[in-house]
Amino acid sequence: MHLKPVFAANWKLNHTPTDARSFLQRFLALTPRQQDRTIVLCPSAITLTTVTDGLRDRPDIWVGVQNVHSEAQGAYTGENSVLMARDVGARVVLVGHSERRHVFGETDAMMTKKCALVAQARLTPILCVGETLEERESGAAATVVERQLAAGIAEMDDTQVGAMMLAYEPVWAIGTGKTATPEDASDIHGVLRRALAERIGEKAAAGVPILYGGSVNRGNASTLLSSPDVDGLLVGGASLDPDGWSSIVRSSATSTE
Repeated sequence: MHLKPVFAANWKLNHTPTDARSFLQRFLALTPRQQDRTIVLCPSAITLTTVTDGLRDRPDIWVGVQNVHSEAQGAYTGENSVLMARDVGARVVLVGHSERRHVFGETDAMMTKKCALVAQARLTPILCVGETLEERESGAAATVVERQLAAGIAEMDDTQVGAMMLAYEPVWAIGTGKTATPEDASDIHGVLRRALAERIGEKAAAGVPILYGGSVNRGNASTLLSSPDVDGLLVGGASLDPDGWSSIVRSSATSTE
């Protein structure tokens, strides 16, 4: 791979603050400082402060949030803002995860606002894109991810686009045990890279990490990392176990853990 790989954990609605303390104690003991890769933990909002506090001595591990509201502040009970995320120590924000789109009904227009807000707050958006099984079977996968990418970067300037990350997560592979083949992942990652190049040029586009997400585990991590244009992994369920997550983040494209 031409980029330092990124390993991002999305804990979703799992791990209380108490769970997180136990997780970090075990995970940090198993995982020495990693200079050749970026590790990101995205806990729930309630658990976020516990994780940032627990990582004070590990600046090599970034903290992210799973979602922010599309407004910076206001009368939005129950929501969290980019300003709150930044203040508590987050560096990364997941935007447009398929569950936000399909469970909570968030639209491409909301992704436009969120990505712009995240970038303006000097945080790194990880824009998630991906097609449903029906869209893949109808041959629309490339069209879908290109549309989602175009929406996400519509109000960002070229410098901001060059500083973001992308995650391809085929909806049909999330939590199902089904994983896109390395060829499937490379094909769509290539589509995304070309679309970025059309916007910001080939050199800048080559510097944007594109992660794969969808039923990633310690058994398939190295194979996926070996695929062209796969610059890292966005991991859900398999990131909840500290032993398994440590194994994944220590994976490489040329070894099998």
